[in-house]
Formats: sequence, structure tokens, C-alpha cells
Amino acid sequence: MSPENKALARRVIEEVWNRQNLAVTEQLIAPGYIGHDPATPGTISGIEGFKAFFRTYTSAFPDQHFTIHDLVAEGDRVVTRWSVEGTHTGALSGIPATGKRIRITGVTISRIENGKIAEDHTHWDALGLMQQLGLVQKSATA
Repeated sequence: MSPENKALARRVIEEVWNRQNLAVTEQLIAPGYIGHDPATPGTISGIEGFKAFFRTYTSAFPDQHFTIHDLVAEGDRVVTRWSVEGTHTGALSGIPATGKRIRITGVTISRIENGKIAEDHTHWDALGLMQQLGLVQKSATA
């Protein structure tokens, strides 16, 4: 299943995030989807939760574009190492638009069940995002 699972993870990045095509979400995301993201309070639950999470970031960074750097699959898991670039032109969780261009990196581990993504664990550079938006000072040693 690894080639099919890798293709599924790639479709989520390319079709949903890069093309902003939510119409394919039901084809790719399981109804009982659970998303874990330490930078997001609580858990992202179900297809509607995934869509709300998506809208949070695409409304803040409408020109966002993800690049996949690595896709590794084994069994029912796919690991995607990615980066995203975009311009902060909309509010993000109460943070007004700054107009600043950002580039951050992250890793998502997806669990596939019945040909759909059932669960994601995503870790990304939230501190780097806040620094690039000018909300947090970079350390003098950095």
C-alpha cells in the first residue's frame, strides 16, 4: 500500500492545500479524521474540523504554496517533510495581517485507513512563524 498511501498524502498537499480545492476533501480525509498539532489548541476532528483548520490558514495566507521535500511510507503511515511560503494578508487567530512573507518547515505523519487519511500528527516551526511575522524577537544567539 505504500505507493498508494504516498499518492494520497501528495494529493492532500497538491490538491487541497496548493490548489485550495476543498471539493476533494471527502475523497481524501476519513469522516472520523483526527488532527494533532501542538500549535493548535485542542484536536482537529472530522472532515468539517479539517476544513475549518484549512480555512484558518488559507484566509491568513491566501497565496500559500507547499513544497514536498520528502515522502516516506511504511505500512499504514506516511511521513511528509514539507515547507510552505506565503504572505500574511489576512488575520490569523486574532493576529492582524502584517503583509510579511513567511517560509516555514514542518513534518506530518499521516495514518491511512481504508484509502483515506484518518489521523495526522503535524509538527512545524510555529516559533519561526511568529518571528517572521515580527511578533516574537529572535534570540541574540540565533
